[in-house]
Amino acid sequence: MELATLRFPRQRVLFGIAILVMTGSALAQQPGTAPVVSNPTPATQSVPEAGVTPDQAASGGQQSASKPKEQTEAAAPDIAKLGPGDLIDMSVYNVPELTTKARISNSGEVYLPLVDYVHIAGLTQEEAQSVIEKRLEDGGFVRNPHVTIFVDEATSQGITILGEVGKPGIYPDLPGHKLYDVISLAGGFTNSSSRKIAIIRRSSRDPIRIDLPRNLADDLSGNVDVLPGDTITVPRAPIIYVVGDVGRPSGLLVDNGTLTVLQALALAGGTNHTAKMNAVRIIRKGPNGATETLVQLKKMLEAKAPDVTLQADDILFIPVSGAKVAAARTAEAAFAMATSVGIYAVHP
Repeated sequence: MELATLRFPRQRVLFGIAILVMTGSALAQQPGTAPVVSNPTPATQSVPEAGVTPDQAASGGQQSASKPKEQTEAAAPDIAKLGPGDLIDMSVYNVPELTTKARISNSGEVYLPLVDYVHIAGLTQEEAQSVIEKRLEDGGFVRNPHVTIFVDEATSQGITILGEVGKPGIYPDLPGHKLYDVISLAGGFTNSSSRKIAIIRRSSRDPIRIDLPRNLADDLSGNVDVLPGDTITVPRAPIIYVVGDVGRPSGLLVDNGTLTVLQALALAGGTNHTAKMNAVRIIRKGPNGATETLVQLKKMLEAKAPDVTLQADDILFIPVSGAKVAAARTAEAAFAMATSVGIYAVHP
């Protein structure tokens, strides 16, 4: 009895230890039990957004954060860049001797004190400042320089209009500028201007071609937006000259369509009674000089000969009957008359 009594407490202790070990193993194998970590998640940590996988959340949200960043960059507006012709004013903090004003050359470079020529075309103002700061520091001229650039004249960001307008030149771009605004700033069209204009855009290899009405108020569909750096070209309209013994010697603008001999003659007031009908000529400039073509005007008027289509810069010359003009000097006389005629728009 004594031996049994002594052994019983020892057996109970061993049995209790075994139960505790088995209970701990069972708890460790339960799927819902989370292990204890030494660095618990702070209470301020954000909850992953909807649609984010656990792997993305575990990787620090890099994948979820990259998309908004790309969208932000895509939505950012274009930043104006420096270009040839721009006049800049550069200063270096606490070094007034280096303050200078210079214009960017056609090659995109600007000459600055100490650092010589620096290529800054195509850079933003901030990028150009960094480039100049590096040149000053690398050359040992200024320690920890702080460069500031102001653009006095943004010529490269202006709009250029060339050709048959009152005041061709470069005009500063303003937000909301449209084509008609620029034409108005340039003094409007000249009497000999074409309405077939072209807009050359830096970002495109092919020009934008627009046919405008003679009266811009008649159609606003051509009043397109213009962008900084655009070049607008307004060519000279094709002109057909009717000179000689006619009611109103004229230069006829033919911007749309074609014009025939009889149409041009009618627009010029017809022939006078002293005109030499069997000596009418079309004088045409060519690569080898001027050529003359006899026109059977009398037969055309009687519908016995086909009408003839004229080309740009043709001169329809109707001589005076009985005039003593040598055949060799006919073209010379016609050219002289064409330079003094009035210019009229034609709407075939």
